[in-house]
Amino acid sequence: MRKRTEEPFHGEMLQGTLDMLVLKTLASGPAHGHTIAKVIERGSGEFLQVEQGSLYPALYRLEERGWAASFWGTTENNRKAKYYRLTPAGRKQLIQQTGHWEQMVRAIGRILDPASE
Repeated sequence: MRKRTEEPFHGEMLQGTLDMLVLKTLASGPAHGHTIAKVIERGSGEFLQVEQGSLYPALYRLEERGWAASFWGTTENNRKAKYYRLTPAGRKQLIQQTGHWEQMVRAIGRILDPASE
């Protein structure tokens, strides 16, 4: 097991970043809120911490925009939970946001390390 040198990120994410991460998570299949948060946290090596106070407003926003749809289902523990799935419009949005994110990362990288150009 490798030792973690980074502290978990508990701050505000760039606007739209959480939405993009949720859409990416839903691209693998429907999931409920707790699972979405855990997938993002594990996928980031526990660096990103997704708070309920940020996650659920993001899920409602995605649903409102037609990028995600919800339905009621039963969890592995036999509990009722609201599940979310990616819509075709959400898949298109994910592609668009991912491209924009990659451009932004390259642009910021050029500023942080101009010698790498």
